[in-house]
Amino acid sequence: MCAVSYNHYLSMQLYKKARLTLSDGSVYEGVSFGYEASVSGEVVFHTGMTGYPESLTDPSYKGQILVSTYPMVGNYGVPHEKVVDGVSINFESDAIYCTALIVTDYSLVHSHWNAERSLSDWLIEQKVPALCGIDTRALTKKLRDQGTMLGKIEFGSECVQFTDPNSRNLVAEVSTRTVKHYGKGSKRIVVIDCGVKNSSLRTLLEWDVELVRVPWDYDFTAEQYDGLVVSNGPGDPATCGVLIKRLQQALKEEKPILGICLGNQLLARAAGASTYKLKYGHRGHNQPVEKVGSQKCYITSQNHGFAVDGKSLPEGWEPLFLNLNDGTNEGIRHCEKPFYGVQFQIDVENPVVVEFMDKVMNK
Repeated sequence: MCAVSYNHYLSMQLYKKARLTLSDGSVYEGVSFGYEASVSGEVVFHTGMTGYPESLTDPSYKGQILVSTYPMVGNYGVPHEKVVDGVSINFESDAIYCTALIVTDYSLVHSHWNAERSLSDWLIEQKVPALCGIDTRALTKKLRDQGTMLGKIEFGSECVQFTDPNSRNLVAEVSTRTVKHYGKGSKRIVVIDCGVKNSSLRTLLEWDVELVRVPWDYDFTAEQYDGLVVSNGPGDPATCGVLIKRLQQALKEEKPILGICLGNQLLARAAGASTYKLKYGHRGHNQPVEKVGSQKCYITSQNHGFAVDGKSLPEGWEPLFLNLNDGTNEGIRHCEKPFYGVQFQIDVENPVVVEFMDKVMNK
């Protein structure tokens, strides 16, 4: 395996130079290895060592310029697009959703038994810009100190304006536009698609269920279901007023509800709590969360820029998990009814998922 350095890029003169400019006026020069187009968005960082195919296809990154803190990216290429039961096993969606990618070193040589193409080829095909040769750890320190910033990537004399993606309803941009069905189980779960990840669908399909994936603004209250899942997604939960009102109707019933990531925030707002924007968000692997009232710690994968104000939870609701790094809320639950929210990616062994599915299966 050979990782080709930034200086080698310059000597080979294969790619165009470009610049990343932050809203505070700082400029970072880099070399393009993706699609050559000027773009703007919110600059955020991701702390995972691996998993760039999954991160790039996560709809929660819509509108964001993604900075990888791990120095070398691209060395294992991009896997094939294998689909099982209608769900991709290697990607979180059917497209790259981040606005652009920033890395320190891009490996021109990739090697993996599952690789189908290079990261560069994939980015160009998907028309997503990417820069290497930038000290991403120094950039991440700036974002940690000053908070998430707006940024733009510009080529040559091209000029674009700073744009704040959180001013838009990003959920409406990533949600499915049609109703989709997965599985043929004995119980029926409606999944409200706010930008749902394929891994969430795969997790739920481990049980004897049928999943009905619906658009974010779909009137699910008329549907017959045994459980309701509100998925992850991008942006500010306050932009999803239509969905919040329908969730308020669902809370009047006894049917189990599970909110995931953005879904946790939407569930909280429907219950009457408030949400706020984090300084730089939680994005990446190895986020430690503690279940309230226990000494159990779970290492989780997360991707969100907003959080629930745990102190604003109304009577009858309580915090379920707390982030051990900064003390922010990582989950909520109703004290009596089967309503749960988690601020991190789910898996089949998570106790909240197990409890939710137990309520669904024995309803």
